[in-house]
Amino acid sequence: MSILSDKQIESHVTIVPFEKAAKRPGKISYGVTSYGYDVRVGTHFKVFTNVNSAIVDPKNFDAKSFVDVDATQQGFVLIPPNSFALCETVEYFEIPRDVLAICLGKSTYARCGIIVNVTPLEPEWKGKVTIEISNTTPLPAKIYANEGIAQILFLRGEEICDYSYADKGGKYQDQVGLTLPKVD
Repeated sequence: MSILSDKQIESHVTIVPFEKAAKRPGKISYGVTSYGYDVRVGTHFKVFTNVNSAIVDPKNFDAKSFVDVDATQQGFVLIPPNSFALCETVEYFEIPRDVLAICLGKSTYARCGIIVNVTPLEPEWKGKVTIEISNTTPLPAKIYANEGIAQILFLRGEEICDYSYADKGGKYQDQVGLTLPKVD
């Protein structure tokens, strides 16, 4: 395996919209990096709540576990202390058959106690990425819409995989936005 460089990412991986590396004063960085791509969080969030006393069960997920928050007007969302939210990336991805991508949190948020779950994007997966954000602090945390939230690293295999995410008909294939957990 080798890590794709900035030039290889642009020519080998479909990312829409694709943003070049640029200084964006006052913004949490996003766009292509030396060996990855910093994705932006969109404006649609699902924030965990216990208002409805739902049980979190990945095999029988209850949508009442979350409240929907639209950050379009405000430009950010607050995640309560020791809580969790789901969101979607602004960017849409198509991962080639010879590439495995790994989504990692950005250090700007990590230094504030905000953790983005490590998530793989398998060969031939396509869609918008659902990002999982944990606020590990005892304080509310502000997440800025349309700014950087995580970095995607692209690892290119020495050979094309025998069995891709598309081949197995993965349950999160072609997701168009924030997708709740499901079991086939």
